[in-house]
Amino acid sequence: MADKSKLWYLENFNLFSNLDNSKMMELNRMISDRTIDGDQPIYFANEPSKTIYFLKTGRVKITKYLADGSEKIIAIINPGEIFGEMAYLDEGQRTDYAVTVESSLICAINKNDLAAFIEKNPNLNLKLTKILGLKLRSFSERIEDLIFKDADQRIASFIIRYAEKNGKKVGDQIFVKPFLKHQNIGELTACSRQTVNYFLTDLRNKGIINFDRNKLIINKVDELKKIIS
Repeated sequence: MADKSKLWYLENFNLFSNLDNSKMMELNRMISDRTIDGDQPIYFANEPSKTIYFLKTGRVKITKYLADGSEKIIAIINPGEIFGEMAYLDEGQRTDYAVTVESSLICAINKNDLAAFIEKNPNLNLKLTKILGLKLRSFSERIEDLIFKDADQRIASFIIRYAEKNGKKVGDQIFVKPFLKHQNIGELTACSRQTVNYFLTDLRNKGIINFDRNKLIINKVDELKKIIS
């Protein structure tokens, strides 16, 4: 039953979605999975970059710690996404930390095992390249936001991208569950928690969005887009 569960999860990663059953079983033998409690490290900066991870359930933050001990979140990883992927491209050490936001079920595969598997299944190479390209584009968009947008525009832009990536459209609304803490949004948009709270509350008062600790509902996507246009 455990193997069936693991296979079901593997099939739901875009990278492996079109593999036949025999190849999926081969991959299954290479991958280990484990549940990690919330707020626990998965890997550390400066350790050897040998493993690539896939998130099954939960959420993970990719973060850096500054010299003064403060934390800066680089990205939030959601179910179905890959992380630690620089191990596949680089022989060096990690430059960031991966930490669970909540209890998470995580797959791990040695980068050499994945490289050997992809060599036998070359169509995966194109899919992996596309995934890495999309992540690079996402980082590029965030850098542009930091350079060219004010605080309100950065938060609005982030909400739209986050909802497009993780939300579900129902009629004219977009539902996102779970939502992020205001502190996390602030770190991802270079804004203070107070600025995020004020801006989101103002959007809620105007009926553009609704939110609580568990979910975000975008009621008027066009109105949100006008803020960043």
